Amino acid sequence: MARGRKPELDTTVGSVKLPNPVMTASGTVGHGAELARYLDYSALGAVVVKSLAPFEWPGNPPPRVHPVPAGMINSVGLQGPGLPRWLAEELPVLADTGARVVVSIWGRTLDEFAAASDLLAAADRSAMDAVVAVEVNVSCPNLEDRGRMFSHSAAMANAALAATASCGLPRWAKLSATGDLVDVAAAAVEGGAAALTLVNTLLGMVIDTEARKPLLGAGGGGVSGRAIGPVAVRAVYDVYAALPDVPIVGVGGIASGADAVEMLMAGAQAVQVGTATFADPRAPAQVLRELARWCASHGVSRLDELIGAAHE
Repeated sequence: MARGRKPELDTTVGSVKLPNPVMTASGTVGHGAELARYLDYSALGAVVVKSLAPFEWPGNPPPRVHPVPAGMINSVGLQGPGLPRWLAEELPVLADTGARVVVSIWGRTLDEFAAASDLLAAADRSAMDAVVAVEVNVSCPNLEDRGRMFSHSAAMANAALAATASCGLPRWAKLSATGDLVDVAAAAVEGGAAALTLVNTLLGMVIDTEARKPLLGAGGGGVSGRAIGPVAVRAVYDVYAALPDVPIVGVGGIASGADAVEMLMAGAQAVQVGTATFADPRAPAQVLRELARWCASHGVSRLDELIGAAHE
């Protein structure tokens, strides 16, 4: 392509076709259309909502959020209205924006993952037409495995994905960065994951040195932002190298078009913008514009010219 010409940015994540690869990240834009006055939701690849359980959940005690160098740490604790209320109240509003919606679900047990999946399967089809995929957040506490996260166990990640089959939609397994990530990723795919979202926040803690105790109300939390970008890129790179036929959505530290390019070159078919949205709610749209400009200035005519390019 001649430099300066408009590139084609459409992409596919498994069977899901998107007009461009830039999405929001779960937990950073709320459950509905909270940021619609800042973002044209329909112009993004998709909008990923904050994770929802089959029941209402209050989340963790405050303080919940604290800045750290090049990012933030949070222990919001998956606060949410629950899937029944979201389906009735929030999803129709989202659908009216023209957004392609990815609903993120979580559970503490396999039965709760199955219940979340069943609620989606039974939901009103008119609103569900906007939902293109289900992101299964297995990077959450697991009461059936002695408090570990599902994503820290290949067997439990596999079981959680298998438990969500009833939803009838493509399922993306959201995993955390672990030493055996490739094994966990493979197990999630065997359990039914059509794609992988890599990666969730990293476990961290901030100590209040005056009070001599953890600063966040829940003790530890999840670190996100620019600081974890290299970790996320490495995770995507390693999983793509091991499982080249499995679609990947890259997330972690993306705040610019160049960040998105790096993640695509590592092997992602699409990316999610998360923590950057707290600093600027227009960040996902800005990343998309910068990505288009980067492709035009580098003679890239189609997005698939970038995907996995670092492996060539």
